[in-house]
Amino acid sequence: MANIQERLQNKPYAEYAYATRPSKMTLFWRRCLIKQIYMFFKLNLKIMIMVVKGHS
Repeated sequence: MANIQERLQNKPYAEYAYATRPSKMTLFWRRCLIKQIYMFFKLNLKIMIMVVKGHS
């Protein structure tokens, strides 16, 4: 019973309250300009296809 009560207590500074830090590779891909440009055009193409299909 004590174990359940311990789990229900709010511990704001416990280890599980903090988010993990992204790895160096993750940060690289988030900042990569070439990938960002590619994803921008990919998203715009998807939107344009939906608009064109909706007007048909």
